[in-house]
Amino acid sequence: MAAEAPATGRAAATRALEALGIVAVIRLREPAKLRAVVDALAAGGVRALEVTMTVPGAVGLIRDLSAGLPADFWLGAGTVLDAGTARAVIDAGARFVVSPVFRRELIAACHERSVLAMPAGFSPTEILDAHDAGADVVKVFPATALGPQFIKDLRGPLPHLKLMPTGGVTPENAGRWIAAGAALVGIGSAILDPAAIDAGNWAVIADNARMAVESVAAARAAR
Repeated sequence: MAAEAPATGRAAATRALEALGIVAVIRLREPAKLRAVVDALAAGGVRALEVTMTVPGAVGLIRDLSAGLPADFWLGAGTVLDAGTARAVIDAGARFVVSPVFRRELIAACHERSVLAMPAGFSPTEILDAHDAGADVVKVFPATALGPQFIKDLRGPLPHLKLMPTGGVTPENAGRWIAAGAALVGIGSAILDPAAIDAGNWAVIADNARMAVESVAAARAAR
């Protein structure tokens, strides 16, 4: 089956990522293993990838990876802290930009090039401020300390927010966050087991990805 054409525009990009439901947050000690990690994630059904700026040579890796990914994959950049880095990763091929903090200038840099911006917030005020500043999706971070009930409680008075909790999300509980009202979830080491990556045990990564995809799908089917 031929790959679908990529969505265009920020609204279409937001819908596409929300439909996928999961962004794999990629932090690697060995950048040479990136392609194998991506292949394992793909085998498990995860097609939205966030390469963080903590990976050595991240901008170049994004450039190389973006040239060979199928059109139905979404490659983004994470741990982006300033407008200059946002522009660099977009030039390298990132289709969305994620930050662990809220910076208005970062949102503006993304929107200059019609690229989806996901800055972070933790408190209700920070999250709403990020939304009001133009965030397409707000990353709730670190969600480890909050839990799915926080998402449900927040969206009670603020149902228009699109939220991506990251931190504390696992393949087993991903569906609980979706059921609570998250638009999508970010999952890092809970899918990308560092020991499995070090050992080249790609089946573990694929199985983790598959479990997360199934968890999200089950939560959506139960709505």
